[in-house]
Amino acid sequence: MTKYLYDSTMKTVSISDIQKNTAIFNNLTGPVEIIDKRQKKAVAIVYPVRTNSIVAKLAGKYRNQVSVVDDLGSAKETAMMLAMEEKFGRAD
Repeated sequence: MTKYLYDSTMKTVSISDIQKNTAIFNNLTGPVEIIDKRQKKAVAIVYPVRTNSIVAKLAGKYRNQVSVVDDLGSAKETAMMLAMEEKFGRAD
């Protein structure tokens, strides 16, 4: 494989480190060079992928349908009571 230009912010990780801990790729902030220690070669360079979060899109879509709740416990209780009333009818 050809030699890549080395970036000062690039981290190097061996193949055995990746096999031990694949969580390295979860929060990439910069490029990572994967090396083979036995052959002393650069195998690959991995760059982080920039993706848009779907959370912001969904929050915008349903923003007008959902009200802000300060007390989560009372909101859960109210929702449960409404669901029970709908399922079993109102208990008098």
